[in-house]
Amino acid sequence: MLVLVLSVVALLLVGGCVCVFWAARGDAPRWARGVARATLLGSEVARSASRSPRSQQSSGDD
Repeated sequence: MLVLVLSVVALLLVGGCVCVFWAARGDAPRWARGVARATLLGSEVARSASRSPRSQQSSGDD
């Protein structure tokens, strides 16, 4: 079951990257531009989540 879920996620990622490339060329239909926009937004969210600290724990306060 896990392999199936990971396969679907990988397929969605590849499809999103294809739509970004297609939209960058300028001849993509509206739905592909929407998928590209969603893919780019998702990458920005993932990038900002990985930069921000997950918790504000202070170490050495014993």
